[in-house]
Amino acid sequence: MLRLFVLPFLVITILNRHWGLAFALLWVAGVSDGLDGLLARALKQRTKLGQYLDPIADKLLLSTMFVVLTHVGAIPRYVTVLVLSRDIGILLIATLLFATNTLRNFEPSKLGKLNTLVQILGVLTVMTCEVIPRSGLGELRTALLWAIAGLAPVSAAEYAWIVIRRVGEPVGVAAGR
Repeated sequence: MLRLFVLPFLVITILNRHWGLAFALLWVAGVSDGLDGLLARALKQRTKLGQYLDPIADKLLLSTMFVVLTHVGAIPRYVTVLVLSRDIGILLIATLLFATNTLRNFEPSKLGKLNTLVQILGVLTVMTCEVIPRSGLGELRTALLWAIAGLAPVSAAEYAWIVIRRVGEPVGVAAGR
């Protein structure tokens, strides 16, 4: 919930170009997410609500960061368009499959997890470059943004392939997963 609470303040600070405060808020959101996951596992307090809210909060935070950082010129538009197109496509497919009771188990793939990791590193690097302009991370920033632009459509295609393959399986096989 802290990530969702911090999000509007994070957006405002970026739009006002208060990069130091925005960077601190982003770290607060990230650390709270990590601590939440560690505590849930350690105390064995995983809830159904948490299983739905956690990825929603993660995706909302990352997607918002891409949109806002694009708006202020820190991330190229094509990167954000590819990221959001992938996420919206996956969300629509997952919603349709869930609503039609076709497929209930829609786990992230290894490529999907890599995609998310590279997005997180990309956003953190972009923010670091804004906070410390002479950080020497310009080349890493460019490489990560290119990697994000490449991984987004490849990951989307992989999810489409997984769905096509699993929906085409006999009923007993798909339901057993």
